[in-house]
Amino acid sequence: MLLEAILHQPKSHYAYAYDHETLHIRLRTKRNDLDNVYLIHGDKYRFTQEFIETTKMTKFASDTLFDYYEAAVKPEFRRFAYAFRLESGKETLYYNEVGFQEEGAQSQSGIGMLESPSGMFEFPFLNPADVNKPPAWVKNAVFYQIFPERFANGDASLNPEGVEDWTPDAVPTRDNFFGGDLQGVIDNLDYLVDLGITCIYFTPFFEAKSNHKYDTIDYLKVDPQFGDNETAKRLVNEAHKRGIKIMLDAVFNHSGFYFPPFQDVLKNGHRSRFAKWFYLRENEVKTEPLPNYDTFGFVASMPKLNTENPEVKAYLLEVARYWVEDIGVDGWRLDVANEIDHQFWREFRNVVKKANPEAYILGEIWHNSMAWLEGDQFDAVMNYPVTNSILEFFAKKTIDAENFMGRLDAMQVAYPKQANEVAFNLLDSHDTPRLLTIADGDKDLMKLAATFQLTYTGAPCIYYGDEVGMDGGNDPDCRKPMVWDEDRQDKELFAFYKDLIGLRKGYRAFRDGSFRFLSAEKGEQFVAYERTDDRNRFIVVLNGDDEEKTVKLSGLSKGTFRPVSDGNDAYPVKRGKLSVTVGGKKSLILKEQ
Repeated sequence: MLLEAILHQPKSHYAYAYDHETLHIRLRTKRNDLDNVYLIHGDKYRFTQEFIETTKMTKFASDTLFDYYEAAVKPEFRRFAYAFRLESGKETLYYNEVGFQEEGAQSQSGIGMLESPSGMFEFPFLNPADVNKPPAWVKNAVFYQIFPERFANGDASLNPEGVEDWTPDAVPTRDNFFGGDLQGVIDNLDYLVDLGITCIYFTPFFEAKSNHKYDTIDYLKVDPQFGDNETAKRLVNEAHKRGIKIMLDAVFNHSGFYFPPFQDVLKNGHRSRFAKWFYLRENEVKTEPLPNYDTFGFVASMPKLNTENPEVKAYLLEVARYWVEDIGVDGWRLDVANEIDHQFWREFRNVVKKANPEAYILGEIWHNSMAWLEGDQFDAVMNYPVTNSILEFFAKKTIDAENFMGRLDAMQVAYPKQANEVAFNLLDSHDTPRLLTIADGDKDLMKLAATFQLTYTGAPCIYYGDEVGMDGGNDPDCRKPMVWDEDRQDKELFAFYKDLIGLRKGYRAFRDGSFRFLSAEKGEQFVAYERTDDRNRFIVVLNGDDEEKTVKLSGLSKGTFRPVSDGNDAYPVKRGKLSVTVGGKKSLILKEQ
């Protein structure tokens, strides 16, 4: 055994409460190094041979270097002391907080290591208040991102000056306007119902100067070009009638240049009553050549807010409460979430969850986010590591199947299961090229990426217009007006998305069932995986290669599978093995009969 590779961390993503009665315990080992791993556990106040239990751990993930084992246990008295038994060939070792010991080893006091809780790892007590409980509806959700200025124009009387024609050939710039508004969304809610959408994620629609609205002027007011607060409330109510929830974008890291408190600071410098709302480094404010105050990036028009200031905090927490409690929205997506202090987010969570315990709190963080996912701040984060892995494997073909599996499994290990179940899985957005463009116009590769997204753990999000074949490069090209001309829409692609969303919504196995890779070979462009719950079992095979592939799977339990799209062909499992042939750049989804 390579002992240096073995790792466990108590009270972390390696040992956490999944619910009010269940603990998940994990262990890392060198890849393909151990034959068996067992969890040895009991109550710390009666840790004797009579009461000690043994649970075999399951290898649930692997990356390029390590294997990861997991066991789910329900401690009778909510206290938990534990160690690990490691087996490799004829070698057996025990691993606890003190280190590694051979079987039968005695402590200095002469007591065997499994005859006393001393030196054991501990989960001291499973306190319900400490359990991270994301809203259950999110793992069943299919999100749809709307950039309000570009989705639909429902009230031409609100059009800003100089609005451009809404045509499929329109060219978006960083500064032009096309007249999208909230009434346009209301008018097209039934379109989203038909597609299968259950939650809309809006980029900001608060008052701001720009077309993207990330430069807020008034956080408590809908931008007049989009409507008013009553329109927003009507939108929420009409969406809720159709079973669609609403998530807003909160830009609390920074305000806009024309935010009244910042305008006062520009005028009065450190003498302004709002000076401490921001991070000024000199008495007078300078915007060039670089701002002499903290900003988003180095953007002078987006001054960073001091969320430790009591007045700023009170204002922003009222914003958080108002839109959830008074308008009725169902969640917040938090922009630049990792640059705001943790204490603010703890208070933010308390306010939001008091207004609606089932509200979804989603952080925009591009790196490992465990520090925000301990149950006191966010429910989940935008799952960019998974986004990038899917795009690099299916659309760009820059990594192979083994690398893809390793990356995905590493993310399953990085967070507690309940956070992964509600992670926000997007493939493109207003900040990136569109999926079809990333796939270099290859609709088959686009479909493979979308198929994985919609059959994988976490909440998938579709960027407006992807479902009808919209393309677009980097911002601002990815922000074209929605194509409503049916002659210019890709109806076949719409049907593909609709069918796949229906499959996900129809079977819980795709939403919160277990996930297991069955094939992910070095140098290959195809993968196979299994999604299973207590009622159904599916095998998904995705072939990103140009040529037809025959995929041989093993380690399967007995059963017969048929394609979900055409159930005439039968695929029986024989001696734990199954062989399937999939065309080039095609997918095959099999359901056990």
